[in-house]
Amino acid sequence: MLEYDFMRTAFAAAAIVAVVSGAVGTFLVLRGQTFAGHALSHVGFTGATGAVLIGVSPLWGMVGMTVLGGIGMGLLGPRLQNRDVAIGIVLSVSLGCGLLFLHFFTAHATQATALLFGNVMGVDVSTLWNLLALGGVSLLGLAAISRPLLFATLQPEVAEARGVSLRLLSVLFLSVVALAVAECTEIVGVLLVFTLMVGPAATAQALTSRLGWSVGLAIGLALAEALGGVALAYVTDWPTSFWITALSGAAYLLAVGWQWRIASALRA
Repeated sequence: MLEYDFMRTAFAAAAIVAVVSGAVGTFLVLRGQTFAGHALSHVGFTGATGAVLIGVSPLWGMVGMTVLGGIGMGLLGPRLQNRDVAIGIVLSVSLGCGLLFLHFFTAHATQATALLFGNVMGVDVSTLWNLLALGGVSLLGLAAISRPLLFATLQPEVAEARGVSLRLLSVLFLSVVALAVAECTEIVGVLLVFTLMVGPAATAQALTSRLGWSVGLAIGLALAEALGGVALAYVTDWPTSFWITALSGAAYLLAVGWQWRIASALRA
């Protein structure tokens, strides 16, 4: 399969996105903001379809809208009342606006499927370089805020008392998440962002409570699932997103089963 240029590009794109997803997803799960990450993907769908409408690359439309959405959610702050309801409304309205944009420009309506479910086999070299650049920015941004972010996540009251700005950290982190979400949609699409952003991180945290091990394990799992999904899609001719989702779900179920078995053994 590696004799084909499009397969080599697909593997490279999947690897880049997997590394970013594993690292960013660990903090996303740890902070309990997975729903916000899912909402950002729908906001990105609106940006992508709007970009198609005006003749701009969908990737950059998605990046722009997700970053704006992340900043907006971060500014609302951790004390926002009924934030799940507000995020859910934004999620639904964003998806509806995206469908409206496609309605106005039906010549590119076929791109809706790729945006919703991903198309890693269709990634070209220029998009690959864009993903690499966005991935580098995401990882550098996460590394820069990781220590205060962890402090604010585990002990928010103490962190705030020591002068850490929870609102600023929230804005910066959700901006990083926005970039990671925009990259993920190129592989698994808007509707399956949880597959790479949440699945590997949740599996890793079910297996270990140490942050360093958790990040490394999440990245390893994301890589295995993304690359395995691309390979299985080539062999079976089934959608790549299906295989990545299946592998992610199976890994999580095995981790939970193992955790339950250990807990049962300790109780006995």
